[in-house]
Amino acid sequence: MSPSPHYSHVVWGTGRFVAVSGQCALDEKGEVVGPGDAAAQARQVFENLRRCLAAAGAGFADVVKLTYFVTDIGHLPALRAARDEVIAADRLPASTAVQVGALFRPELLLEVEAFAIVPEAR
Repeated sequence: MSPSPHYSHVVWGTGRFVAVSGQCALDEKGEVVGPGDAAAQARQVFENLRRCLAAAGAGFADVVKLTYFVTDIGHLPALRAARDEVIAADRLPASTAVQVGALFRPELLLEVEAFAIVPEAR
């Protein structure tokens, strides 16, 4: 496999599997955070992912796969920057990026789902 600075080709682990549904840039009231601003939306998405993971007893260190859905592939640098704030460069998960025609609300620019494996010892 050719090396990639942006993701890992293969990640494995043993433990409890956690699947987090795609998260968008919605705050606690269901309002869109950062309309038109991919960086602001990406930060909110990763905050929402953090909360979901925590509810399952997991954290970003447990994430093995991220799937990015973006309305413009040009939003990937903003997603990577937000991801890099919460996931160490030496623990990058496997990932997939897909450009989509639209998300469920027109103001939303991106959505991210996550899979994690929580070690049994916790």
